[in-house]
Amino acid sequence: MKKIKAFAALITAFILIITAVSCGKAPQTAEAEKNGEVIILYTSDIHCGIDKGFGLAGLRQIRDKLEKDGYTTLLVDNGDATQGESIGMLSKGEAIIDLMNAVEYDVATIGNHDFDYGMETFFSLVEKADFPYVSCNFVKEGKPVFDPYIIKEAAGIKIAFVGITTPETIASSTPAYFQNSDGEFIYGFMSDETGEAVYSAVQKAVDSARAEGADYVYALGHIGNDPSSSPWTSEEIIKNTSGIDVFLDGHSHDTNQLVIKNKDGKDVARSACGTKLNNIGYSRISPDEGVAQTDIFSWNNDKSAAELFGIENEIKTKVDAALSALEERLNRVVAKSDVDLTINDPELEDESGNPVRIIRFSETNLGDLCADAIMADTGADISIVNGGGIRTSISKGDITYGDIISVFPFNNEICVIKATGQQILDALEWGAKEVPNEFGGFLQTAGLSYEIDVSVPSPCVADENSMCKGFEGERRVKNAMVGNQPIDPEKTYTVAGSVYVLLNNGDGSTAFNKAELIEKSTKLDNQILIDYIVNDLKGNVGSEYSAPGGQGRITISSETAGK
Repeated sequence: MKKIKAFAALITAFILIITAVSCGKAPQTAEAEKNGEVIILYTSDIHCGIDKGFGLAGLRQIRDKLEKDGYTTLLVDNGDATQGESIGMLSKGEAIIDLMNAVEYDVATIGNHDFDYGMETFFSLVEKADFPYVSCNFVKEGKPVFDPYIIKEAAGIKIAFVGITTPETIASSTPAYFQNSDGEFIYGFMSDETGEAVYSAVQKAVDSARAEGADYVYALGHIGNDPSSSPWTSEEIIKNTSGIDVFLDGHSHDTNQLVIKNKDGKDVARSACGTKLNNIGYSRISPDEGVAQTDIFSWNNDKSAAELFGIENEIKTKVDAALSALEERLNRVVAKSDVDLTINDPELEDESGNPVRIIRFSETNLGDLCADAIMADTGADISIVNGGGIRTSISKGDITYGDIISVFPFNNEICVIKATGQQILDALEWGAKEVPNEFGGFLQTAGLSYEIDVSVPSPCVADENSMCKGFEGERRVKNAMVGNQPIDPEKTYTVAGSVYVLLNNGDGSTAFNKAELIEKSTKLDNQILIDYIVNDLKGNVGSEYSAPGGQGRITISSETAGK
């Protein structure tokens, strides 16, 4: 109990420690003798936020301080580090791996967005990393691509880290990346409708690690706790396995700290640390107490720790150098906006005080703007944009090139197809399947309006790779209109959108598999957005986009809505 209180006091005082050390005010005492305890620090879903929250500089400061105080540390990551902001997109992830090498990560698992630059680039980034990647369920033609786990010894304690990657990866990255030239899936994540394949892979890895002498087993999961991810949520994996001591989780960007009973009825701590380094997770192992504490350090200030406290260390220098190389280009003002353009609810906040993201289940003004830009550029009858592809809001005032890149960081190519009204309805139905919950495949539209009746259970049926294979039962999407006319299932329309959605089955949609391609790769999505604002809107986003909830193109209805 005394050790727990002592460590709690250390956590409470950490901000003061960071301040003192970074400002050079801490007494220059000799490094403490090692106390026999291990602290595992973990990050997740950094999404290129290297200078956000604690930042990598703050992370390094924390690790150095713990080591100086006698703890032995390990640093691990749960995936999705290399994608999400301009620095990742413009360097195809290399700048982020370079910085992770500098911080000296010990091990990582794979996130779904780690594949977003293509399979060849993914493997080149893995090769560039000075730390190993582990995943027990990432396979090629049925054979493991990486080691399922690795055992690290720290302070004489053997700790196994088992990697687990969400089977949703194929649909939520680009499905074509996981196929061969004949369109056959050769990569997979052991998905099935029951979840048993993943549970078995995890159990096999845990058992092997124990047999190899691991004292503790930590799951590194890019899995999440979103109900829509069932049967592959972290809770379900814990309940269907035994032998995991702690489950460090990512993917769903939550910060929930839970205790879940495993298959044998034993308690397993499940910890998640959100995104963008606003939190840093930790788990302490004591020779006397075992896993003594698992929780997160939280940072909810607008300014990063490095900026607020003036932290200066080698990582801060490297981060500054990487960002300064982009600064001139990204800070160039290209337009302005009279209104806030949002992906979030303008008022609601989650339990951590962060805005509630709604663009993945509801219309927003930024969604309208992005869809309008694509329709204007291509001249198509309809344009669609997956909500998961629109990543950040734009504040009222000057709009920079960096703002636009942050909205569309994936560099998606835009194409135009011919599709029947029925194919469009199928795409809308698949996109609406999780409403009122988040789904990256939710469709923002231009030239098209529709209603979603959430009182109707989704009729969508997915295969083992989370790809749409059909519909069973009543449909949720009602009253779809193209312009002022009801959509005609037999009529052919021109549809513009990203290659990711229209050609590559992005988010698992298969609606347009037999559609006719008219024009591929007209421009990149971010360039189209710049051109629309600068040319069509004369450099100013005005009052027509003032309503955060958009222009009424998507209506969510239910007999019980609002009750």
